[in-house]
Amino acid sequence: MISVGEKIPEEIASMELDGYQEDDFHKYKLGDNRDKWLVLLFYPADFTFVCPTELKEAQDWYAKFKEAGAEVMSVSTDTHFVHKAWHDESEAISTVQYPMLADPTGKLCRAFGTYNEDNGLSWRATFIIDPEGVVKHMEIHDNSIGRSIKELYRRMMAAKFVSENPGLVCPASWEPGADTLRPGPDLVGKI
Repeated sequence: MISVGEKIPEEIASMELDGYQEDDFHKYKLGDNRDKWLVLLFYPADFTFVCPTELKEAQDWYAKFKEAGAEVMSVSTDTHFVHKAWHDESEAISTVQYPMLADPTGKLCRAFGTYNEDNGLSWRATFIIDPEGVVKHMEIHDNSIGRSIKELYRRMMAAKFVSENPGLVCPASWEPGADTLRPGPDLVGKI
């Protein structure tokens, strides 16, 4: 399982996945996103209840992620054909413009530790990966709990800030433009 601080192995970065985007089928490799931030949204299944609320919210924030130099991709164990059918059927999903990746074999889900062997679906999980392919954030939780894309964006921006500003760290609930911290002896006992 890939963990925080680890680089995505080349065999996973170069794995070719079918996907659906902009009314067409495409082939995708995670490694094709080197030189930009990558946000992976693993979710259990198309035609479900919580998933369209999250994927729609991700679409609502997609332009902000792109402005920040990031690509967003969703991943489930459905096929790319099912992604298209859901896109054609659902009002919420019809707005999605980012790539929807298909992992029907569960190989990508297993690599990221999101695959639920009991039902063949992915757990709801989020990964933020830096331009060098290193995982900076991961969160895996029960499928009945939806995630906040606003909070995900904040976390990605914090990871990006720290990456671009060596020696600085972001305190709790940090927002872009807010004060940061420089760890060191002067900071001890002041927080």
